[in-house]
Amino acid sequence: MFLYYGGNEYIDQIELLCQQRALATYGLNPEEWGVNVQPYSGSPANFAVYTAVCEPHGRIMGLDLPDGGHLTHGFFTPTKKISATSIFFESMPYKVNPATGLIDYDQLEMTARLFKPRVIVAGISCYSRCLDYARFRDIANQNGAYLFADMAHVSGLVAAKVIPSPFQYSDIVTTTTHKTLRGPRAGLIFYRKGVRSVKANGDKVLYDLESKINEAVFPGLQGGPHNHAIAGIATACLQAQTSEFVAYQKQVVANAKRLCAGLIKCGYSIATGGTDIHLVLVDLRSVQITGARAEYILEEISIACNKNTVPGDKSALNPSGIRLGTPALTTRGLVESDIDRVVDFIDRGLKLSKEIGTVCGPKLIDFKEACHSEQFAGKIAALRNEVEEFGVKFPLPGTADL
Repeated sequence: MFLYYGGNEYIDQIELLCQQRALATYGLNPEEWGVNVQPYSGSPANFAVYTAVCEPHGRIMGLDLPDGGHLTHGFFTPTKKISATSIFFESMPYKVNPATGLIDYDQLEMTARLFKPRVIVAGISCYSRCLDYARFRDIANQNGAYLFADMAHVSGLVAAKVIPSPFQYSDIVTTTTHKTLRGPRAGLIFYRKGVRSVKANGDKVLYDLESKINEAVFPGLQGGPHNHAIAGIATACLQAQTSEFVAYQKQVVANAKRLCAGLIKCGYSIATGGTDIHLVLVDLRSVQITGARAEYILEEISIACNKNTVPGDKSALNPSGIRLGTPALTTRGLVESDIDRVVDFIDRGLKLSKEIGTVCGPKLIDFKEACHSEQFAGKIAALRNEVEEFGVKFPLPGTADL
């Protein structure tokens, strides 16, 4: 899929190169798979998929946002349709088992049988375990649904073969390119080509996704592509095929597992009980700290994270957890022994949050004011200095000469 405009001979060559490298990164046969490299990011890519394969108000099933799904998988509340996916399509969430935090595939199978979705989304935003793509495929087959894998958060791990690939089982796969793939902010849509199924009489049913997806991206949802980003994706995909990239992704997972184990040792609850990938979801309900307070105190000591829903939360605006990840730390050269120091900093920050919470009012603004009070400002500054003194030992790549 090249540009509508003339005068783009070399731009077209870059796009073709990007497509070839994207397929090669995941070991895909170009006779069986195609890829659109023009989406501006992951959310536009996902909406293009729905536009391509679902009629207006067509039915979609995705993991519920509080359980680790993404907004674009169809999130809505009892009073409001939050995502454009839920506005223009009918969405039905599937859930995790509240006892284990793991996806309840039996419930998904039962609900899909009743809801009869056009698309089942196998994808996550904050779910720390590998997905059972074979089970997803079986459920999709039972209902004649497309299986659409959103691997935005784990595509680098998939490229390095550190975790299972969705391609064997999926009809469509999307990803962002700026997360674990470590490229520019953009998106990719992979789609099947060739035979989809064979009828009882032997007639072959072919996939017709290529033109539908390409037309949904342009002219359906986008105008001109971001050609600089496409060149960046091509470079990222080339780098993702190196042994250095594989070693990096293995270290990302090793660091995440160490982070998870350290936090558990400190007494914190981890959603699903652990991690298989690059992220850790810390459930703070047992220590009676809100996600918003944890996010704020950690940012005050120069540790970036985000507040995040955990299974059972009622509001995404007032969640009970924080999401932590290791790709950026690993890029800066941290290994497992360094992660132990990170765990210590996080633990001390959260304990300080707990201490502040005993003397402040119930609102977040009360907590913030208490952080800057004479009683606590010095403690926060001292811990921030420790964190920053540790951090400068691990400079960002490419900044040594600045």
